[in-house]
Amino acid sequence: MQKQVWGSLAGMCTLALIFVCSTAASAQDEPKEKPPMYSYVSNWSIPRAQWAEMAKADAADQSILEKALADGTIIGYGSDTNLVHQADGPTHDDWWSAMSMAGVLNVLDKFYKSGASTSPALESATKHWDNIWVSHYYNWHSGSIKGAYTRVATYKLKADAPEDAVEKLSQHLLVPLMEKLLADGTIVEYEVDTQAIHSDAPGTFAVVFITPAADGLDKFNAALRTAGKLNPMNGPAFDSMVDFTPHRDYLARTTATYK
Repeated sequence: MQKQVWGSLAGMCTLALIFVCSTAASAQDEPKEKPPMYSYVSNWSIPRAQWAEMAKADAADQSILEKALADGTIIGYGSDTNLVHQADGPTHDDWWSAMSMAGVLNVLDKFYKSGASTSPALESATKHWDNIWVSHYYNWHSGSIKGAYTRVATYKLKADAPEDAVEKLSQHLLVPLMEKLLADGTIVEYEVDTQAIHSDAPGTFAVVFITPAADGLDKFNAALRTAGKLNPMNGPAFDSMVDFTPHRDYLARTTATYK
């Protein structure tokens, strides 16, 4: 999600304008909050000489993750390789998602007990950090995908944003756009996340989607521009609640499986 799209229109807008300008035909058509989906994301900065070993470590993790998917402990898992590197950022990440906190932590425990967390590739990491996210707005297509692209945009709400800002932004701006792209195959998964464990300051949220091919990124940007033209108050509405100063994007190549 780029500031030039959501924040290019001048001025501010109250939350009430979102309802006036929303594309939802009626209140009953609004996207509904779903049961919580938790995602454990483990980020690593791996020296380039160890990238091949990291790929081997990811392959070795498959048996634990496939079993957890098969028995219903998790609903999806995957790994990412960062495409746009920063001096202090990650090069790789591994993740899995479940419909309970217990689900993500039970899989983490299996990795600790298996010894996978002390593989040579992971021990070579110069930096490492974890996050646990929770989403109430998400959807996916079942199946496995390789060589896909994941786009993550992280934001922080302004101090005076409404308590339900993420909910309203999701219902009236983000989910309608994502559901359209999911339906036509441009993306295969999306989620709007907040931190279940506040590793960062409260108010942080992330918009995530996976597209199977690079042109999906262009299609997403085109759809976003079209949505802005059709509903010109959406940009100021987003801008009125979001502090763009800490905004960051993440683009990665992805291997993923969803149940």
